[in-house]
Amino acid sequence: MQRMNRAFVASSTLKPMAKQLLEMRTPPAYAGVQSYATRHAGTDEGAMANLVLAYAHILDRQYPQAITLLKKAQPKSGELGDYVVYFTALAQSGEADNEGVAVTLHDFEQKYPDSIFARDAASLYVSALLIANQPQSAIQTALKYRAPQRADIELVLGRAYLKIGETQKGSDVLRHLYYTMPLSDQADPAAAALSSIGELNASLAERKARADLLAQGKRYRDAAREYSDLFSIAPPEYRDTIQVSMAIAQYHAGDNRAARKTLETLQVTGDANAQRLYFLADIARDEHDEDRLNDLMAQMRQSAPTSPYFEQSLLSAGNMYLLKKDYDHAIDNYRELDQRFPEGKLAHYAHWKATWLSLRQGRTDDARQGFEDQIAKYPDSAEIPAALYWRARIAEDDHNIALARAYYRKLIDRFPNYYYADRARERMTTLGQGSVATVALLDHIPPVTIPKTQFSDVPDDDLRAQKAHLLENCALYDFAIKELQKAAPKDGPDWTAAEIARLYQESGGYNRALNYMKRTVPSYFSLDYSALPRFYWETLFPRPYWTDLKRYSVANNLDPYLVASLIRQESEFNPTAISHANALGLMQVMPGTGKKLAREERLRRYRTEQLLLPATNMQLGTRYFKELLDQFDGHPEYALAAYNAGSDRVQSWLTEGNFRDPQEFVESIPFTETREYVQAIMRNASVYKKLYPTP
Repeated sequence: MQRMNRAFVASSTLKPMAKQLLEMRTPPAYAGVQSYATRHAGTDEGAMANLVLAYAHILDRQYPQAITLLKKAQPKSGELGDYVVYFTALAQSGEADNEGVAVTLHDFEQKYPDSIFARDAASLYVSALLIANQPQSAIQTALKYRAPQRADIELVLGRAYLKIGETQKGSDVLRHLYYTMPLSDQADPAAAALSSIGELNASLAERKARADLLAQGKRYRDAAREYSDLFSIAPPEYRDTIQVSMAIAQYHAGDNRAARKTLETLQVTGDANAQRLYFLADIARDEHDEDRLNDLMAQMRQSAPTSPYFEQSLLSAGNMYLLKKDYDHAIDNYRELDQRFPEGKLAHYAHWKATWLSLRQGRTDDARQGFEDQIAKYPDSAEIPAALYWRARIAEDDHNIALARAYYRKLIDRFPNYYYADRARERMTTLGQGSVATVALLDHIPPVTIPKTQFSDVPDDDLRAQKAHLLENCALYDFAIKELQKAAPKDGPDWTAAEIARLYQESGGYNRALNYMKRTVPSYFSLDYSALPRFYWETLFPRPYWTDLKRYSVANNLDPYLVASLIRQESEFNPTAISHANALGLMQVMPGTGKKLAREERLRRYRTEQLLLPATNMQLGTRYFKELLDQFDGHPEYALAAYNAGSDRVQSWLTEGNFRDPQEFVESIPFTETREYVQAIMRNASVYKKLYPTP
């Protein structure tokens, strides 16, 4: 411990150079760390510098240089000895020196039984043994590391059995790999090995299981082909089920024509028929064939009235009518879903949509009762904050101010960081001080669940924690995090969460830190600030690139915290984020929009890839957001909706909606993604202001 602590202190100046090297890997970056290693030759910190240099060379596939540096690092590697040995084997593997790999790793298990590389080293070792024609040794090692199963080890094990003539054992291992792990990179090599010995044929159940796993892994085209091949050999009693699965895969692959043709020719009963009708209805909805959809819904109502597929179809139909602005038919479908499936997973949402649309249709009495029923029937549903707010608004309209205060107060106390809690505070300020009614209904809402996590500082006597600190100074952040994950206590205070998040941030992975903390404390939005350490909140609401963010926000007369919230929602502060639609960078600017904005900003020699630079992205993104704000008279809710869904859509919604305030507009946005997007950014901006108050 003393040696590791001394090495940590001594190597502190290595970190910025190591970080630059591993990020850039330029000649000057290599030279900087090499100079450090030379100056500290024969010391622990010198060995750490050589380890960093070697890993950088491995990343650049310069394996001989890496091996030379690792030999220099070995005598003083100390607690990082397993890294030196494993990286050496990696470099030897890159050079196809399988005998060298076998020699390097032959006693790795005995020397480093607790290494995070134990299973990776075993995989490298058994592969090298097999290629070096030592199949028996490969089998002995692979058998030790089969649980939990890994496709790479299973492939080597199967091949090793075949090599020594144990055909049945090898076939069993490879068949299990091919049919139960079809998404792995090793599935195709396993198939080739099985084919070479004539053992690729499998039972109907195995082939069906493989096709199902491909579909679950969203490899729909591959799944559809597997189902098609399976159909041709399946006994008659299985063909209908296989055809339904094939059609579903075709549908998800985007081949509606093939899916519809398959489904329309089927003659099935029971749940299979409900599933068939559901996907036919979905195809009809996609094709805007309302008559066909209603006919299929009528068939389900008759033949499968209690099927979850009918439940889902009612929701889909309600959503279709919502987008068509046929609100009465939308209400009918949502209400039928709620009444037929009151215990179903979709009932709370359907009830909410029917209630909200009733309010928008001017049926205030129905809405009043609906909001109260939402609280009574679905007290822990996601719609409760909205139900509390809008029930309070109706109470205001009824001039029952004491009742309105009761609903607003419950909302603020129970959901303090939600979008509607901020709106409730605004309303309470308007209402002023006064009496608060007692409402027994509000007792239905369960209290917030406080996380059981106990918080503590990093222990001084934990070897993995000290090892992680050394790796941090080497800028080997991912490995440091793995060490901490292995150190996490099974009970008692968990000190690793804050350390892992800190390392993610230290490495520049603000998005990774944010996501990690979201998983650690999933209920954070319902918590008071005192319930979590300050660092947790700062990780959930970080301020990277703050100087440029504030600069460009102020230049465009924007609230920096609103811009930070927008970035948090768009990219979670990942400057290299690229969406499926090819939006780029922190503020997810489209290439065409970026080019137009760059001309407006008079950026010379502008290139699209500059959108991946934080400063450029924020310069253009804030200008674009300011243009949207100006277009919508400074209303952030409308501008945010336009940022997500397009200004033409928002203009259409506003023109046709006759909304009395932005809150009513936001709740009426027909796209769930856009509605939640606007609420989240407005909510997050409020949290930012509370965390970082401006003097």
